[in-house]
Amino acid sequence: MISSNILNFLAELSKNNNKAWYQQNKETYATAKHDFELVVGLLIHEIASFDKDIGTLMPKDCIFRIFRDVRFSKDKTPYKTNFGAYMAKGGKKSGYAGYYLHIEPGNYFLAGGIYMPMPPVLRSIRDDIFHNIDEFKGIIESAEFKKYFGQVWGSKLKSPPKGYSKDFKDIELLKFKDYNLLHELSLEQITSSNFMNNAIKVYKAMIPFNRFLNQAVENVV
Repeated sequence: MISSNILNFLAELSKNNNKAWYQQNKETYATAKHDFELVVGLLIHEIASFDKDIGTLMPKDCIFRIFRDVRFSKDKTPYKTNFGAYMAKGGKKSGYAGYYLHIEPGNYFLAGGIYMPMPPVLRSIRDDIFHNIDEFKGIIESAEFKKYFGQVWGSKLKSPPKGYSKDFKDIELLKFKDYNLLHELSLEQITSSNFMNNAIKVYKAMIPFNRFLNQAVENVV
């Protein structure tokens, strides 16, 4: 379960997103970060039991830094108000489809798939969907997929991507710029003693989708 240390720290940070407050609460942050690392370590262990491709990961390979890069942003608040971890083959920066956990006041979710892939990877994914459309639709139209995710999520092009006919009957599936899965959670769910078991059920439901995408990633890496 997600500890009160994590939730309380993030709630206070969202109200006091400045360096002075952070400096005064470094120990509180360290405690919350430690608790989150324990959760992520357990998730890695469980995911590795059914997805051997993620290999041997440490929490530090998967957890995103809380410090924001504000150089090119209008929003100059220095810290993210969430804890996030992305568990995938090679870690959070690998470019492979994987499993994500997001904890933020009022915004808790599990996610999967691939976010903002590089152009060659995105092209490979679209090609694989185009040439294996029945397989892909079999995955995203399955009862288990619908139960946990409903649909594919992600930003989309307004027009068909170059190189594909607009007459392709499933052209909407090729317009995605990200291929994501989303499963929202309530505060009660993330603080429940059943959190870990429920999270693993959701992650297991991602396996066919992630494997399909990672076959496309492997074509270009």
